[in-house]
Amino acid sequence: MKIGNLDLGDKPVLLAPMEDVTDASFRGICREQGADMVYTEFIPSEGLIRDARKAYAKLKTSDEEAPVGIQIYGSDPDAMVQAAMMADRAEEIVGGHGCDVIDINFGCPVSKIAGRGAGSGMMKEPDKMVMITRRIVEAVRKPVTVKTRLGWDDSSKIIVELAERLQDTGIQALTVHGRTRCQMYKGEADWTLIGKIKENPRMTIPIIGNGDINSARKAKDAFDRFGVDGIMVARASFGRPWIFKEIKHFLATGEELPVPGVRERVELARRQLQLSLDLKGLPTGVLEMRRHLSCYFKGLPDFKETRMRLVTENDPQEVFNILEFISQKWGDTPLQGSDTVYGL
Repeated sequence: MKIGNLDLGDKPVLLAPMEDVTDASFRGICREQGADMVYTEFIPSEGLIRDARKAYAKLKTSDEEAPVGIQIYGSDPDAMVQAAMMADRAEEIVGGHGCDVIDINFGCPVSKIAGRGAGSGMMKEPDKMVMITRRIVEAVRKPVTVKTRLGWDDSSKIIVELAERLQDTGIQALTVHGRTRCQMYKGEADWTLIGKIKENPRMTIPIIGNGDINSARKAKDAFDRFGVDGIMVARASFGRPWIFKEIKHFLATGEELPVPGVRERVELARRQLQLSLDLKGLPTGVLEMRRHLSCYFKGLPDFKETRMRLVTENDPQEVFNILEFISQKWGDTPLQGSDTVYGL
């Protein structure tokens, strides 16, 4: 699968952009564990053009995590274009690697974003969505991609026609989450319309499917049944970055990898925590690791009390000490397979 001149190989598996999740520390770990491409947390266009510190910080990427996409969101066309131009030259503005792809977020369903007409709120205004996308494509050098949903609600699933219109703006790939905005993350993702996009003979750009990919078997099923060019993994990666390695191995061999042991998970958690601390310092480096740490050790028996300590401790040295305790106490404990432990 190619996005512009960027070759991601056959059946690539990508890490979805997620707020307060896909920071540089997690992106690097996921690339190491087999993700073919990663994305930044989504960056507000208004924040970028107003020099907001937090928005600027999210622009910085490293060579170790490349290829990487920078994702932006917003509802004001001028601000979106300016933000895209900044992402286009991120390496000049903040240093580091910059971006390989500029991704437009037309998919985030949370009220504070969609309610202001950004993210999946744009599904109510497809003409405006297309206009913003075209303007961005014309303004930047890097390949532009879009991530969106099926529609606003069950009565307005417009994605099949919209996909054609977005392709006509010049985007280089389209990612579709198999839910409407009103579904948020509830119920099962419906990949049927994603498959219909692929069946459309007019569609020539890569189509990436997203939604409920939480095991290697589901990933293979998505490729086999719906013909997508790539898949994107989101929530199933929390505290489980090895899911990319599991999927890639299963796609190549038809065999499942052994479940990572407790000691292996402890080592990954330690490294991710240290990277998070190096990147963000205190207290953020600890606080934003908690959603990952709470998932790293699912399936361990009699773990509730230790888990609570792990996700409430503020002192990083104490967190490292708890991780060592986990390794010592549960190091030889067998863990269940991913399909059982990580249902979403």
